[in-house]
Amino acid sequence: MILSKKVSKTGSGFSLRLQYTFIFAGLMAGIIFLTIFLSSVFLPGYYKYSRLKDIKKAYEMLASSEDDAYLYDRLDELSLRNNISTIILSEDSTVKYSSIKSERDLDLVLLSIIFRSPGGFQDIEVIEETDDYSIRKSITSESEYLEMFGRLPDGSAFLFRTPLESIYEASAYAAKFYLLIGICCIVPGSVLIYFVSRKISKPILDLSDISERMVDLDFDVRYEGHDAAEISLLGNNINKLSESLEESISGLKTANNELKRDIEKKEKAAREHSEFISNVSHELKTPISLIQGYAEGLKEGVTEDPESRDYYLDVIIDEASKMNKLVKQLLSLDQLESGEDVIEMQRFDLYEVINTCLQTSSVLTTDAGITVEFNEKPGEFVWGDPFMAETVFGNYLSNAIHFCKDVGNSKLIKISFIKYDKILRVCVFNSGEPVPEDGIPKLWDKFYKVDKARTRAYGGSGVGLSIVKAIQTSIGQGYGAENVRGGVEFWFELEGVNK
Repeated sequence: MILSKKVSKTGSGFSLRLQYTFIFAGLMAGIIFLTIFLSSVFLPGYYKYSRLKDIKKAYEMLASSEDDAYLYDRLDELSLRNNISTIILSEDSTVKYSSIKSERDLDLVLLSIIFRSPGGFQDIEVIEETDDYSIRKSITSESEYLEMFGRLPDGSAFLFRTPLESIYEASAYAAKFYLLIGICCIVPGSVLIYFVSRKISKPILDLSDISERMVDLDFDVRYEGHDAAEISLLGNNINKLSESLEESISGLKTANNELKRDIEKKEKAAREHSEFISNVSHELKTPISLIQGYAEGLKEGVTEDPESRDYYLDVIIDEASKMNKLVKQLLSLDQLESGEDVIEMQRFDLYEVINTCLQTSSVLTTDAGITVEFNEKPGEFVWGDPFMAETVFGNYLSNAIHFCKDVGNSKLIKISFIKYDKILRVCVFNSGEPVPEDGIPKLWDKFYKVDKARTRAYGGSGVGLSIVKAIQTSIGQGYGAENVRGGVEFWFELEGVNK
């Protein structure tokens, strides 16, 4: 049994191996002392009971036998096996049978019983008495005996005697023997258990280490025992538990990450919504204030001069136009970002779309003293929505016109095409000051303005480039801006048509 990864052994107190060893030694010692105690208390009584059964068995054999020769052989065997001394006296007191060679002591005992003389006994305890026999425990100065005596049907007297004193000596020797054997077994047995218990303790320690790793959410470690014991079953269940926990925690972490992202998205949306409301309010505040101010002036008759009145009306119309343009841009942007604006993909000539925009804006570029270079040729077909492409280019061109500055005593806007395999990139360059590098990523955010005062001067709202981002994202094509030598270049891409 091994682990797929090495794990540390930690814990406090005695190890399992020592605990098993102490338990084994304690049990062995307890069993030995219990055996000695039980032997000392109950062995004499059990021995006495067994002796009593033996002499009753001998009496039954003696009373039922009719063949004296066979009877005497059985008595010899009984005497030898069970240490029972036997003597039988005829009616005239002659010895008919004696189990020992010197029967003199036994016949004297039997005669003393018959004639009821003390016979040297110090104490006598009657155990059982019937019409045919009596059983008693007699104590002499030398020993203690269990005796059974009586008369047989033919008038013969008999005596069975077995010593009891030897059992006490045997019990004492047995106690010493058990103690000695116990000591001899406990010491090597404890050592053996200490080493054998490793087979049991190691898988338990491995499972403990696995559980510690699981507490630290480390689910790579596995129990690899393959026997059929309960510990292996537990190990397999822990492996299943580890896999289940890993899957559950992985799912919880995934759900938690998704929840965090959702919360972040909601927070971001809330911030953007708040910023959007703030920016829209700011963008509409100035034109509304101007319209309100000039309208109130006209109502109150601030001026009677027709030219001044026309100026007031022009301001009102101009500011209302800016508000209308802003609202339209915001509506378009909302439709693009929500996916509600349908994009009609078709094949069209990009050159024609850009050339039309340049002609429309020619008055603005001429008034601003800007030189426009567009040296591409017709026939550059692409896939896309012509109206969307015109909107993107128009926003780039509007920015270029309003931010174009003299570089080398000239203002320049240059439109060029760059082809990449199946992609056609449209670049719009304007001479002027570069955009701060940290501000380039923010150009595509709604209402972001690099130069707020100047943007306000030409009526910009900071929404145009956001519309570019939304359009290009919706058709899956690139867009961007970068500082180049002498100015800034904006670009967008469309899918080209192979000629």
